[in-house]
Amino acid sequence: MWAAFAPLSWGPLAFVAAAPFFWAIRSVEKGGSALRLGFVFGAVWFGMMLWWVMILGAVAWIPLTLLMALMTAAYGLFVWIASRWLNWRWYLVTVGGWAAFELIRSRVPFGGFPWGTLGYAAADTAGPMGAAQWIGATGWSVLAIATAAGLALFVEDRAEWRYVVDPAVVALLIAIAGGLAAPSADGEVVRVAIIQGNSPCPRIHCQNENQRIYEAHLALTNTLRPGTVDLVVWPENATGTPFEPENNEEVRQAIADEAIRLGSFMLISGTRTIDADHFENVNVLFDPQGNRRGEYLKQHPVPFGEYVPLRGLLGFIPQLDQVPRDMVRGEDVIVFPMTAGELGSVISFEGAFSRALRAPVLEGAELLVVTTNESSFGEGAASDQFIGMTRVNAAQFGMDLVHAAITGKSAIVLADGSLIGETELFTSEVLRGSVQFRNAGDTLYTRYGDWLQYFAIIGAAMALAVPGEDRATPKGALADR
Repeated sequence: MWAAFAPLSWGPLAFVAAAPFFWAIRSVEKGGSALRLGFVFGAVWFGMMLWWVMILGAVAWIPLTLLMALMTAAYGLFVWIASRWLNWRWYLVTVGGWAAFELIRSRVPFGGFPWGTLGYAAADTAGPMGAAQWIGATGWSVLAIATAAGLALFVEDRAEWRYVVDPAVVALLIAIAGGLAAPSADGEVVRVAIIQGNSPCPRIHCQNENQRIYEAHLALTNTLRPGTVDLVVWPENATGTPFEPENNEEVRQAIADEAIRLGSFMLISGTRTIDADHFENVNVLFDPQGNRRGEYLKQHPVPFGEYVPLRGLLGFIPQLDQVPRDMVRGEDVIVFPMTAGELGSVISFEGAFSRALRAPVLEGAELLVVTTNESSFGEGAASDQFIGMTRVNAAQFGMDLVHAAITGKSAIVLADGSLIGETELFTSEVLRGSVQFRNAGDTLYTRYGDWLQYFAIIGAAMALAVPGEDRATPKGALADR
């Protein structure tokens, strides 16, 4: 399961990786054994996938891994309970239970954590990526788990081959269709430049850090020639108090002057202090005349990164002193009007949540931007995993997407999920490319969201509600009755 995600990105493994787990769960006699199997499965999978969190210390990695492992343990017990039932009931409960597991995990606790959504790995190739416009990442999770659960049944009894063949054939046909009819943006072309200014002191604070980061991004922007770009994007934390455009007139004027010189829109991402205990994380748009068009305030902060849940109860943990202020959440979905179309944006952690990106799309966005920092996570797989998620998210909405990271990796993603440009980590560079607004209307996923995930959950609920014989019942028992 770990190998299905970056850094290896062996996506097809998503369709078989859970099969040994299901086979083991069906083989044990006691619920405690199922709990242990689920815990070990989750601990190894998430512990390895999220190993990059260790750069922040065991105090960050261990609780997150334990939480994910406890969730998979609960799912393992759920699957074990159903394993005593007829195969069709177990199958529906297992597939729908996984759908519910991902749904819950993406929402609780503290807003959820979608890393490891299986569909992000399953859809990480051209055909499946194109099909995300219809079923989304969560739909691919359903098909992947359906195939793996069917494989477990087939290993037990070769007569149950339909349980593995049917979902595999459906997945194959949808993938072929996604490759033949991949989504594409069809609107006006926009020349974009991502300014990856890097940080002088990634992961640690240093003297004049905010000033040096701002000046690095301004200097790279100065290298652009007038008339060669339509949209310039500065990543998250490219500006920060006191070097941010809202409260520093000199900074605001310098950014406005660049917008005028280039004849370009500029999306500037950064933070600003509100008071000793609070700050805001914003994307601000300037137009080619140097006017401030509006701003988007980040709505979903990173737990224990941008705010501390239950701060009063957890004050005994000294590492939380590294998060002295809590982010003030934005409340409104903002879509920026540009000359060529409507621009939607989210900030960092939000880009991992399909629902966060879907919100501006439903409000009329035709081009998407994700601004992020990620400088805290070193040279691990975090950036590649995040870009993998935003690629699938772009395909879900059939929209080109600009992924701007302060220390990399930055990327320009087309509507079919393909990359036309990507930077390396911890480099100072300008990434340029052309993207298009989408005029083709909403994709099926945009309209109906995680519909296949919900259908799978409904199927599991029906299997739980409908009475059925235990699979251990002798075959002649029903006839005798």
